[in-house]
Amino acid sequence: MPKFHRIAAICVLVAAGAWIATGEFSSVGSAQVAEGKEIPTPETPVQDPAPLVRTVAAVEPAFVDHARAIRLSGITEADKRTDLAARAEGVIAALALTKGGVVAAGQVVMELEGPETVAQEEIARIALAQKERDLEVAERLFEGGSTSESNLTNARSARDAAQAELNRARAAADRLRLKAPFAGVVDTVSVELGEWVQTGTPVATILSLDPILVKAEVSEVDLAAVTVGSTAKVRLVNGTEMDGTVRLVAREASAQTRTFPVEIALPNPRMALPSGMTAQVTVFAAPVRAVVVPRSIITLSDEGKLGLRVVGDDNIAQFAAVTIIDDTPEGLVVTGVPEGVRIITAGQDLVRNGDTVKVAAGIGQ
Repeated sequence: MPKFHRIAAICVLVAAGAWIATGEFSSVGSAQVAEGKEIPTPETPVQDPAPLVRTVAAVEPAFVDHARAIRLSGITEADKRTDLAARAEGVIAALALTKGGVVAAGQVVMELEGPETVAQEEIARIALAQKERDLEVAERLFEGGSTSESNLTNARSARDAAQAELNRARAAADRLRLKAPFAGVVDTVSVELGEWVQTGTPVATILSLDPILVKAEVSEVDLAAVTVGSTAKVRLVNGTEMDGTVRLVAREASAQTRTFPVEIALPNPRMALPSGMTAQVTVFAAPVRAVVVPRSIITLSDEGKLGLRVVGDDNIAQFAAVTIIDDTPEGLVVTGVPEGVRIITAGQDLVRNGDTVKVAAGIGQ
């Protein structure tokens, strides 16, 4: 057996030597060259692979003038409210006030008895008429040289004093009559016909309900978007919907809530809307040029900014930072989209600034 192993080893050694002698081991690279699989050598440098061009979907942005809706909660209130009070003391002789009734501006709603005061007014009127006649006589005599300038001056002074006395008497008589300062609805009546009242006694409360106001409060964030004259839609708790106008935006915030009071005026010619009703208010900010986009295409830049991927006519992708100004059922409303670009709607997360892309319109819309 040892002799057999020795013979086998000699045969293997002879075969290996013969293969090396042929030089076939040195032609492996050449064979690959013949097959188109050349292995790089120092004399044949490595070529960079062709850049990857990704296919994305893109659409033209549809610019719209969007008025952002700001939603608030409010309550209706009277435009004006006043508590009428007696201006003199006496017995109520006439009372034109009923709860829920309507009064006109300047209407006499209560009158007190005051025969002495009325008489004094009449006496003062008669006295003034007499002094005016005396002044006319004195002026004619002075012009004819029959009286002195001093007598004329005294006649004028007497006339002026009579006029002042009549004014005083009229003011006293006017205090017997209580007038409505504006047109409105009588909310409360606190006196009865024939009742004795003193100066300052509460008589009635009058509300001006046309227009009626909706008072709400707007946050610090939305304050700049709400201005006097802004259009508002109001939905009352009873289902009534009306259009109104912002009449007031306060310049000082509430100390407790840090919100700013606003007032919306609603037409109420028949005074059907009462004060104190809950309302939902939608105020529309000034329109701005914006684009409505799907929520799914919003992405982040390398710096963490919110935006979109866009592509120009050169098919080079870029990042466009945007600002979200509203969230609607149709999508996010954003500003900041440049003119003359297309918005990438599919594949936006696979490309970076400066990447060349192939645009296939319609995919991913």
